Amino acid sequence: MLTRKQRELLQFIQDRLGETGVSPSFDEMKDALGLKSKSGVHRLITGLEERGFIRRLPHRARALEVMRLAEDQVGGKTAAPASPAAEPARRGFTPSVIQGDFTPTLPGAVVAQAGHTVQLPLYGKIAAGTPIEALRDHSNNVDVPAGMLGRGEHYALTVEGDSMIDAGIHEGDTVLIERCENAENGTIVVALVDSNEVTLKRLRRKGDSIALEPANPSHKTRIFGPDRVKIQGRLIGLMRQY
Repeated sequence: MLTRKQRELLQFIQDRLGETGVSPSFDEMKDALGLKSKSGVHRLITGLEERGFIRRLPHRARALEVMRLAEDQVGGKTAAPASPAAEPARRGFTPSVIQGDFTPTLPGAVVAQAGHTVQLPLYGKIAAGTPIEALRDHSNNVDVPAGMLGRGEHYALTVEGDSMIDAGIHEGDTVLIERCENAENGTIVVALVDSNEVTLKRLRRKGDSIALEPANPSHKTRIFGPDRVKIQGRLIGLMRQY
């Protein structure tokens, strides 16, 4: 469920994209929502992105894409996908953290068309606490509405641990991951540590250091050199069973 400000921002971005084809600036979003600072806009955008309502297009300034609207906004229709030129082509996902016998290439599922259910490979469990190795299970998949996903390759992982609970990510949740090798500061990512551990944390960069930040005060932020951490994807949504 979105907050009132999140719904207002989502609708403002959608309207501006429909009128001009260009995302509004942070100053324009701040003024439209009556916020005092751009930090509030950053928090709202991060919340919308983590819930799969918008996505940031890589390598483009002010580039936001509305993936779907809330159910009380124009019937909750899924936004039209971006043109193929909107982002570079993506190829096979080749992590080095899979345990056991496997082929070198581990592709994600490519979304072909909005409005359909996509079957994503469920690659195993990821720690939202102490890092563990991701387990590949050939037999498991998860059905995901295509409107939750953008273009590119995606896969799913099951969360273990509670270190991201303050970000709304609980143990047992299924997180939806977009394959990527780079992510902006503040993004929740799948991070490969020392080529054999994988964890779900918020990414922070400062100088040559990379911090993997939990969302639970009982867990500590871990700081690494740039050659010890590789980004294997970013969080774009989650699914939960009750």
